[in-house]
Amino acid sequence: MHLVTAIIRPERLDFVKKILEDRGFYGMTITEVRGRGEQKGISLQFRGGTMSVDMLPKCRVEVAVKDEDVDTAIEAICEAARTGKVGDGKIFVLPIARTVRVRTGEVTV
Repeated sequence: MHLVTAIIRPERLDFVKKILEDRGFYGMTITEVRGRGEQKGISLQFRGGTMSVDMLPKCRVEVAVKDEDVDTAIEAICEAARTGKVGDGKIFVLPIARTVRVRTGEVTV
């Protein structure tokens, strides 16, 4: 198994959730986070002055998938999250050594 972690724009979250569900990925964890990447933040006009905001709101979507489904999950996230502008996000893929279902103690290796 692998953990697919995507950092995306908050306004694209509903699209990402929908396409993941359509492709059969129902279990996910979503966290509101703040961060920055290549865009190095943005400048906002506020009360006649310019204010620099370098930590932008993002959403982190985590999905545990089977090895054979990693590419499908990545393609779905990219399709739903892409706007074509800087700041669309990034996807990280990490191996999962073992999972344990808390309710039953079922172990998946």
